[in-house]
Parts: sequence; structure tokens; C-alpha cells
Amino acid sequence: MPAATSRLSIDLSGSLIRVVDGNMGGPMRCGSGGLPAGATVGGKIKQPAEVAQAIRQLLARTEITETRALVAVSDSLASFRILRLPSAATDKDVATAVSRELPLDPERMSTRWIDLTTGKQERAVYAAAWDRDLVKNVVDSVRLAGLEAVAVELKSVCIARAVTEPSCVVLDRSSNPVEIVLIDRHVPQVWHSFELTSSMGEDITPLLAAPLRSVLRFYQRSQAGGFGPASPVLVAGEQILPGQVLAALAEMLQHPVRPLPAPARVPQEVRYSTYLTCLGLIMRRGG
Repeated sequence: MPAATSRLSIDLSGSLIRVVDGNMGGPMRCGSGGLPAGATVGGKIKQPAEVAQAIRQLLARTEITETRALVAVSDSLASFRILRLPSAATDKDVATAVSRELPLDPERMSTRWIDLTTGKQERAVYAAAWDRDLVKNVVDSVRLAGLEAVAVELKSVCIARAVTEPSCVVLDRSSNPVEIVLIDRHVPQVWHSFELTSSMGEDITPLLAAPLRSVLRFYQRSQAGGFGPASPVLVAGEQILPGQVLAALAEMLQHPVRPLPAPARVPQEVRYSTYLTCLGLIMRRGG
């Protein structure tokens, strides 16, 4: 059987660029690098040429020569909703519901929706709207770096693909702002980010618990789904939180809290918490 084709994934969702080149179950090259001040603001690319130069330098340093790239972007570039409609809903009904739930300026915004499930009880749809100019800046950055962007995805979608738990919360501490993604039935449902500022020696437990509790309460009020008390909070980051912090968070949130486990078929030497978004991109079908 021929070896799987190597895939290049680029995470442009934050203040660091992260890249992984390889395939699941095979060798991988990984690297990360900073961006010039002002090149991105709040996950949005403002200076494509500066970002392109940083991408080129990082790929050269990691000796990656692949020219087709899968790209992850910040959820701040888009809005998404999970719509649950009657099973008899037509595509026209879906389009009407998307327009109602995601009001937008057609001159500036684009929308897309895909069916998640179509059963006897309901038709579930994942709908997203994004600013065309912001996404164009991403594509231009990749093009100016000498690459072709074959797919652009939200970070939350990549994370949902990379974790094995069907329903969970991922607390991503690999950068600041910290990000929270609530996943239910393998689909991202809520995304939230917040700045984590703490002084030396300060207990960060309440600083993490407050936004986590807000996300949990928001989702539990809006939908039932398969998310319940047994659904864990998985903590990703460069540094593992102390056991007493995990235990305190679990007591405050009334959910299990534990470090993010490694996705299947990822080489031991890969820091999977750091490169989780890139790994989710590599797992993407197509592209």
C-alpha cells in the first residue's frame, strides 16, 4: 500500500504561526514562529505581506517544501450557528433560517451551510457567515508566501475533529487570549476567547472557572444535545495545570477536568496540545 501523501497545515488563528507537515500515523515536521507587531489584531490579518514573510521564514527553518496548504483561521473572522429545523424543511427553508439567524451585509459577508443530520425528527444544519475581506487577507498572505490555500477552516472545526470525546469543552491555553470551544456530538457549538492576566503566585483557578462556567451555562440554557455532567473539560497548553487546579475546577464546574489526551496516531515527539489545530486540519477529508 502506498504511503499517505504528506499534508501541510498552517494555523494562522493567533499571534503565533504554527505549521505541521506530514500525515497521521507517519512522520511529521512541526514549527512555530512569531509575527511582526501589528501584522494581526485579534486573530485578523492586517498586513498580509508581513505575515507572508513570517510564513516563508518558518517553512525555511523547518525545511518544509510542500506548496499546497490547509489553513486554520480564528473564529473571530466568522459567526456560526447550529440550526435545528423540522425534518421536512426544504433548502429554501434552511436559507431563510440562515438569513434570520445570521443577519449580514451581502456586500461584505458570505454564508455557507451544510447538513449535519437529516432524520425523522429534525434537520440539523451548520451555518457560517464570514467577512470576505478578512478571509481574502488570509488567502493573500498564503499566496504571497508562495503557497496555495486549498482549504480555509475555522479553528473550532479543526479542534472538534482532533478530539476523540463526542461532547466536551476544550480550554486552549496554548496562547493568550485563551480560547474555549464547546463541542457536542463532534460539532463545535460555542466559541469564546478571553485574556488571562494574573500576577506571580496568583491562583488562576477562579480566572479560568468564570469564563468556563459562562460558556457551560449559555449552552445548557440554549440546547440539550448530548452534553451533560459527564462531558469533560479538556485542558490544552504548553504547561500542564497542577493537579490541585484541575480538581478545584472540576468541583466548581461540576464536570470532569483533565489534560487533553493525545489524538490517535500522533508521533510521541509532537507537542499535540501546541499543534492541535494543525493536527485537526491534517485529519480533514479532501483538500
